[in-house]
Amino acid sequence: MNKIIKLNQLNQIINTLKKDKKTVVLVGGCFDLIHYGHFWFLKQAKQAGDILIVALESDNNVRRLKGKNRPLTQQKARAQILAGFTFVNYVLLLPEMKSDKDYQKLTKVLKPDIIAVTKGDKQLLNKQKFADLVSAELVTIPHINTPSTTDLLKYIKNNREDNIT
Repeated sequence: MNKIIKLNQLNQIINTLKKDKKTVVLVGGCFDLIHYGHFWFLKQAKQAGDILIVALESDNNVRRLKGKNRPLTQQKARAQILAGFTFVNYVLLLPEMKSDKDYQKLTKVLKPDIIAVTKGDKQLLNKQKFADLVSAELVTIPHINTPSTTDLLKYIKNNREDNIT
C-alpha cells in the first residue's frame, strides 16, 4: 500500500474506508522541518480514530504561509518523512490551495469523521466551519511546549559560527 496519495485517488480510498466503517481523522499542515511537536501532535491525532490522513501543503502554499525562504524541504520529501511514521495511514499531497473554498471542497470530498487541530491553531474557526460542513467532530490536541520550525530556524541562524569553512 502506498501511503502517499493524490487527490484523484481520494474518492476510492474514502469509499473503502467508509464501507469498512473506519473512523477517519484529518489533519493538515506544512510539516516543513519535522520536529517533536509534529510527531506528538500526529500521534495524539491518530488516537482519535482508526485512520489518520495528513493533508500536506504544497510548496507554493508553504512559501505563501511561511515566507520566501520556505519550504526547506520539498513536498514529496516531507511526504516521505510523514509516511515513515507507523501511525500515519495516508499523506495527501495537496495541490496549491488558493482559498478557503478550496479547503472546503477538500473537506466535502474527504468527509472525515474527525478533524484534529492543535489548541491555539490560527485557523481554528475555519476548521470548525469545515467540520460542521460534513458533521465531523473537531478534536483539539493540547499544544506542547516545543520550539516551532520557525523558532528552530531562528536559533540556528543566531547560533551559527561565521567562520565555518
